[in-house]
Amino acid sequence: MPKSKNRKRSVPLVFADTHKSADQLYVGKFSVPDPFISFKKGRKWYAVLNQLEYARALKESAFDEVLPLEDWLKKATGCFPSGKVGYVEIIATLAQAFKFEAFKVASDFPAGIALGLIEKGLAVNVSEGSLFPEREIKSEKELQLIKEGNGCSAAGIRAAEQALKDSVIKKGKLYLEGKALTSERLREVIEIACLRKGSLSMDTIAAAGAQACDPHCAGHGPIRANELIIVDVFPRVSKSGYFGDMTRTFLKGTPSDDQSRLVSSVNKVQKEAIKAVKVGVKANSIHQHVMNRFISLGYETRRDKSGAVGFIHGTGHGLGLEVHEAPRVSIADNRLKENAVITIEPGLYYPEIGGCRIEDVVAVGKEKPIKLSSYHYNWVIA
Repeated sequence: MPKSKNRKRSVPLVFADTHKSADQLYVGKFSVPDPFISFKKGRKWYAVLNQLEYARALKESAFDEVLPLEDWLKKATGCFPSGKVGYVEIIATLAQAFKFEAFKVASDFPAGIALGLIEKGLAVNVSEGSLFPEREIKSEKELQLIKEGNGCSAAGIRAAEQALKDSVIKKGKLYLEGKALTSERLREVIEIACLRKGSLSMDTIAAAGAQACDPHCAGHGPIRANELIIVDVFPRVSKSGYFGDMTRTFLKGTPSDDQSRLVSSVNKVQKEAIKAVKVGVKANSIHQHVMNRFISLGYETRRDKSGAVGFIHGTGHGLGLEVHEAPRVSIADNRLKENAVITIEPGLYYPEIGGCRIEDVVAVGKEKPIKLSSYHYNWVIA
């Protein structure tokens, strides 16, 4: 996207719906399924909404002022009588009325609209990093909303565990109510439980055996006895838009010594990593500790042309209105700030043994972490 060299003060501008844009939801605090304009002038945030959403926005949104789209469409038609009038012309008309010359936008701002604004003589400056870096630090209310999201994660994991408990082993495979228990069926159980709890779980992971060694593999086909099963549930609470994110590993049957040692090691290292979380700590030092501890426990990470085994991803990530947001807990060099919310999710992946990942969510405290997720770590289901 072109970036103007205009040095005049840029006004924050968002054009997006709240389902895809955490920024739009963050400023407006209410849900709109179609893209709309919002911008800031002085200390006030304005939204431009059509008649379908206008009255609801007045009652429900956090915007300081809500402007009727139809009125501004009429004004834009007057300002640009010779051509087609769309959102570019409406924003240009707003800029003229509010005396804006430059906009500051996020990196995912629609390129077509940005180009159109530039063609009309307005400067469009792309934000370096987040348009709202303050989103990294959560309020007490946000911490409670994320905790609610993790309650939904727990409901999904609990449903998965119950399905595994209710299943029986026949010829090495799991059967639930007379039908093969597949990854697809286990995901359905999880997602229904999350829906009943008031959240929507998308891209849920219920992967067993070698499939679980590809951390983002959702899993497919029959689940077998004596296999490690990774259940990763990250639902979005429908009312607030905040996410939960929790992972547990299970096994139905009898684990091998190698499997038991693998799970025990991940559990131990995860607890150590959580204890290290506090204000001022470098996130990459936590990640380095996890890598070093796995090596000391005899778990090597190897990469070759066929893929990778061992500890093959970051230790964690920020969580809030997006399931992956700042700050990262990986090789990135950043210090943890008070009330930032992060996941801690070390894992080990060896196809001949299986995969194990254990994930919890914590808020960064001054002296110690504040846990926002809660579920037990018992993993063997007889």
